[in-house]
Amino acid sequence: MRRYETFVIIDPDISEEERNPVIERINDLISKENGFLVTNDVWGMRKLAYEIKKKPRGFYLRIDYCGTGLLVDEMERFFRIDDRVMKYMTVMLDREVDLERIKEELARAAEDEEQKEPQVEATGADAPPSKSVEPETKTETKTEAVTETKAEEEAEVVEETEVEVKAETEAVTETEKAKEE
Repeated sequence: MRRYETFVIIDPDISEEERNPVIERINDLISKENGFLVTNDVWGMRKLAYEIKKKPRGFYLRIDYCGTGLLVDEMERFFRIDDRVMKYMTVMLDREVDLERIKEELARAAEDEEQKEPQVEATGADAPPSKSVEPETKTETKTEAVTETKAEEEAEVVEETEVEVKAETEAVTETEKAKEE
């Protein structure tokens, strides 16, 4: 069994009632093909990097699951047939998966969440919220990482452009010197 991650961009013009059957169908496919759904992360409405089907926005969904190649084939077949799905991409995260270890990690994460909730209730509603050093959501961490990556890429592009301009300037200078002689 392998671990996969599939990103799906759903048409933003459809209502939530029309969108939910797509998500339910994906979950049904995973269980029907003897897969295991790790997380179903709904990112919501986001601006696209480029227009898809003349639409500047899309509803993003990230699905992390374990299964076989047959499951991936069936999901992608469903995505190609369904007009509500604008784009999709599947990436294999791990070739050999220990399903028991993943289930234990999910159980530990659920326990951690349950332990955090009673602490909030114990402080009471009158107590001011404590400031956390950690980001409040995974989205903030991802956004920060993406911003840092984009900044690094832009810096590399600027450096490459400066080197190219310098080389072109030197070539033009040498050509002008040759013409003068």
